[in-house]
Amino acid sequence: MLVGVGVYLVALVFTTVPVKHPGVILLFMFLSSASLGALGVIAGIWAEKFDQLAAFQNFLVVPLTFLAGVFYSIHSLPAFWQRVSRLNPFFYMIDGFRYGFFGLSDVDPSLSLAIVAVFLVGLSAVTLMLLKSGYRLRH
Repeated sequence: MLVGVGVYLVALVFTTVPVKHPGVILLFMFLSSASLGALGVIAGIWAEKFDQLAAFQNFLVVPLTFLAGVFYSIHSLPAFWQRVSRLNPFFYMIDGFRYGFFGLSDVDPSLSLAIVAVFLVGLSAVTLMLLKSGYRLRH
């Protein structure tokens, strides 16, 4: 969250960045950070070497982020790929931020909020289950 705030402050030096709904931004900032944190814990438990940890990010997190409409609206995609994009929870994170900053979104912001919250609860449950089971944890 600190990195996001830092990037925003640096961006203000070069341009004006609109903020339509600051509460929505803070909410999605918390939910998205917590979700990625839970993914990081899962990756840390799963990975035996640093290379596997990097693979988790390179083959899961980065593609999901770029295929989530960071640089485009999903309305510019064919109907099939729009449906595929809606299966990606990162799409809803990004769309929530887009709504918070610009007041524009591809889906209803409350739907994005619900999906990101459910994603966080699911990831947290998996993380806690792995920690409780002791899976790949050293004593």
